[in-house]
Amino acid sequence: MQKLIIFLIALTVVSCSKKEQADLIITNANIYTVNDNFEIAQAFAVKDGKFLEVGTTETILAKYEALTIEDANGQTIVPGFIDAHCHFLGLGLNQQAVDLVGTTSFDEVVKRVTDFQNKNNLKYIKGRGWDQNDWDLKEFPNNKLLTALFPDTPIVLTRIDGHAILCNQAALDLGNVTIESKINGGEVVINDGKLTGVLVDNAESLVMNNWPKVSREDIVKALMDAQDICFGYGLTTVDDAGLGIVAIQIIDSLQKSGDLKMRIYAMISGEKENLDYYLDKGIIKTDRLNIRSFKYYVDGALGSRGALLRASYSDKENHFGLSVNSFKDLKETAKRIANSEFQMNTHAIGDSANHIVLQTYKEVLKGKSNRRWRIEHAQVVSLEDFELFDDIIPSVQPTHATSDMYWAEDRVGAERIKGAYAFKDLLNKYGKVALGTDFPVEFVSPFYTFYAAVARQDLKGYPEKGYQIENALTRKEALKGMTIWAAYSNFEEDEKGSIETGKFADFIILDKNIMEVETSEIPNIKVVKTFVDGVAQ
Repeated sequence: MQKLIIFLIALTVVSCSKKEQADLIITNANIYTVNDNFEIAQAFAVKDGKFLEVGTTETILAKYEALTIEDANGQTIVPGFIDAHCHFLGLGLNQQAVDLVGTTSFDEVVKRVTDFQNKNNLKYIKGRGWDQNDWDLKEFPNNKLLTALFPDTPIVLTRIDGHAILCNQAALDLGNVTIESKINGGEVVINDGKLTGVLVDNAESLVMNNWPKVSREDIVKALMDAQDICFGYGLTTVDDAGLGIVAIQIIDSLQKSGDLKMRIYAMISGEKENLDYYLDKGIIKTDRLNIRSFKYYVDGALGSRGALLRASYSDKENHFGLSVNSFKDLKETAKRIANSEFQMNTHAIGDSANHIVLQTYKEVLKGKSNRRWRIEHAQVVSLEDFELFDDIIPSVQPTHATSDMYWAEDRVGAERIKGAYAFKDLLNKYGKVALGTDFPVEFVSPFYTFYAAVARQDLKGYPEKGYQIENALTRKEALKGMTIWAAYSNFEEDEKGSIETGKFADFIILDKNIMEVETSEIPNIKVVKTFVDGVAQ
């Protein structure tokens, strides 16, 4: 009898002390959960790709066991970063082209193209990243030298913002472009009665519609290359701002095969055929792919003077920018999307473009709630129009402010610049901002985004007191904008964006504390590990 009692007591002790099984436990960390109370935790357990519980090291180890237990040794952990506006596929495709970012003269552009072709010997050459605002001669280039060096090889070099291209004569010939060529929403740039080779906004299609199509193999390689780059910077979700049907189908197939682990919020390019296709199919949602929004363009970019302004450009008399799509098409498209469950995300840079989009949104969404429609960039906004962002999400890119600050006021003047890159003002009106980079227009690093948002300085620390510093975000706001608020802008706040029980175990370990490190050190922070579904990538 005594032996039986001892056995039962022992059995009870074993039963009570048995721990729950987890797949991964992280301990002794400095965890910014980004939950509603912005609590800091020490540890968490992960099972089946989701956070099981978050708490102290003592409580997690007392309750759970796992084959993998990782001691973070005090390192900082934050939710996986979400880039709310980027061009993920474009980043990958750029790895297959001439990199022109950072060129300080047109001569350097030509040298990079020549070196690239000497190495690759291609039949068609593409490049991206030039910006005449970074050159001593801050004017659009012409194609004379490229035509002389490459008379038979078509060359297209895309400006950093994607809103202008430089083509040599062989490329212009693909589209039969002449000084008589015209297109709505675009400009064929002519100087002294001759083609310069520069095509702005919709005029790009004159050549690009005749350019060889990208192969499936090229797209697959591009997606995998982009994933490697983005995981290295702690990105676990990307909002790709403008994808076609074929690209989305390839993404879906790669995700289903397990090759592409990046989560993608797909903004479908807003052309009619895409609208017809996806409005008929309806929203498509998996754990890794969310197809529920359309990307639409109203104007071009400020750097190429394609942004649509309410008054003339300050540095170009009687020039107001370009309407990439007609206002009639904007309204018709918005009505179609409003009558579905899809979200509309519209590119608007200039104050006129923002005004028109805000007015259109208000009209077509009347009586509809929680639609979370977004304005992408919201770059120059009339002061009286900020009030209209009360139910429209501003999706902004902080590094645009620190890249453009050298010349933006020249474009719009001292008064209009007060409503430009006004991230804090936009936050105060809506209550949230979704932050992105717009890569490859800007560099991929989310740490540059965070730094530009809070310091409003370039990487050299200029200007000393910050550019229009009154519109800086706090570190807490910046982190939310790159995690939970970005997730909210994607209708995904219940599954990602914070480290909480039941959410995807997407998180990153950093080598420095992003919330406390010296401001100047923020751009230099490194990602130690990136986890998706609790698995290191």
